[in-house]
Amino acid sequence: MTTLNDRPNTALLVVDVQNGVVAGSHERDNVVANVAVLVGKAREAEVPVVWVRHNDEGLAKGSPEWNLVPELTPSPSEPLVEKSYGDSFEDTALESVLADLGVGHLVVSGAQTDACIRSTLHGALARGYDATLVSDAHTTDDLTKWGAPPPAQVIAHTNLYWTHQTAPGRTAGTVATKEVAFKPGA
Repeated sequence: MTTLNDRPNTALLVVDVQNGVVAGSHERDNVVANVAVLVGKAREAEVPVVWVRHNDEGLAKGSPEWNLVPELTPSPSEPLVEKSYGDSFEDTALESVLADLGVGHLVVSGAQTDACIRSTLHGALARGYDATLVSDAHTTDDLTKWGAPPPAQVIAHTNLYWTHQTAPGRTAGTVATKEVAFKPGA
């Protein structure tokens, strides 16, 4: 249903599951395990997995914190997009990678819920993509000392509003890891 012409394919987008991003995140191990399940399902169905990795002053390229978590290893054939802004599309090659793959629907997982995940979801929908958030495959840190709600509430709220997100000619929504069923070759 995407508004992007000739983009019938789906891709799994794995955003910022890096050592320095998820080290202290809410339910880190469960979320990383769910992302690993999603990667396995996508690969089995021959659905593209597109990895996104953030870098900035606090997450320097080449540092141990910048590396993806050891539980997740991109295949050499899977695109890895480098970014420096919250929205994974902003000033990156993501759009051209997805265009080359014929992707119009993104299944989104990763971190941080209240930053890069939200920005990327909105960026995708605004650019014409269908965007599905995997409700139990994204996480965030505890930012309550800066006035944010506890992480579980941030995650629940993001799942709630993305479940009901709409845009003309595009779909949004959430799905749990166990419910994700990639169609082979889609």
